[in-house]
Amino acid sequence: MPRVALAVIVLALLAGAVHWAATAPSARVARVMKTLGLAGLVAAGLWLLVTGRLAGLAAVAAGLAPWIIRALHLRALWHALRDRPGTQKTGRAKPAAGMTRDEAYQVLGLAPGATPDEIRAAHRRLMLGAHPDHGGSTWIAARLNQARDLLLTE
Repeated sequence: MPRVALAVIVLALLAGAVHWAATAPSARVARVMKTLGLAGLVAAGLWLLVTGRLAGLAAVAAGLAPWIIRALHLRALWHALRDRPGTQKTGRAKPAAGMTRDEAYQVLGLAPGATPDEIRAAHRRLMLGAHPDHGGSTWIAARLNQARDLLLTE
């Protein structure tokens, strides 16, 4: 009977975790998953240390060392290529055709004739909830950027 109760509790916790992962912002889910993975690795290492099987951990680490070194080199190469002069965007792209100035004001929730400071403030306020890094929609963020760019270019 205790095994059945334990199984029910584990399944309930698992169902709750799946529900949370499906409804939480993706950046938060990724952060929690990384933290849980690291905690699991630390717990496994401590278990190997306590049970006297640390030699197994050393063997796994030695086997993974070339892959880890290669991944670090690739990461450094990626950052070097990404940060080269000339590869960064030096200005804002022209707004894509298809949005009128009236639509841009509606997207940002502003009245026609708003000042550039009001446009920037409205864009910043709306992007707090719409940014893809915070669980928002890429389409909505693109529309907000398009509206801002259209209204700030004269």
